[in-house]
Amino acid sequence: MAQNILRLDASMRKTGSYSRELANKLIKQLIGKKQRKVTIRDLADGIPFIDENWIKANFTDLDERTAEQHKHLKASDLLVEELNDADLIIIGLPIYNFGVPAAFKAWIDQIVRAKLTFRYSDSGPIGLVNNKKAYIIIVSGGTKIGSELDFISNYIRHVLSFIGITDISFIDSSGVGRDETRILAHTNNLIERI
Repeated sequence: MAQNILRLDASMRKTGSYSRELANKLIKQLIGKKQRKVTIRDLADGIPFIDENWIKANFTDLDERTAEQHKHLKASDLLVEELNDADLIIIGLPIYNFGVPAAFKAWIDQIVRAKLTFRYSDSGPIGLVNNKKAYIIIVSGGTKIGSELDFISNYIRHVLSFIGITDISFIDSSGVGRDETRILAHTNNLIERI
């Protein structure tokens, strides 16, 4: 059975990016000889930030939205569709200034939508993006995942779980310095165990 992969590149570096290189290796490892469709969403190409018009459109019932409101949600609708179509999600994520890149946060804001990717119930929110596996490749030269300076791994786990993605694996390439050979060897060992 063919599986669809959604690949998100959050590095703003198009060349010389460890997270992009490691995402390439992971996809190659996962695909093997299997037939897979890979959709690439390069966040360095730009993700619109939500604004007042987006918020008004998003909180207007679908059957009451104007053509202009649909236009404000067009990019978000496409990003949610990409997410829903995927069986596997691979996110190459560098740590910038102890947090996620702004474009990744913009992607999160675009895809976390009430009634579309989660809904409220009497017992709390329920994620609607189910039966997906996510691999998060975290790259940092100095911030080690699990340390007191790690502000992103719990955040990512929470946000993805909030919308229903609970099968999450982190590939930790953080805190191994700027030695390219060491970073790639470390991550290759992790990927080969998948």
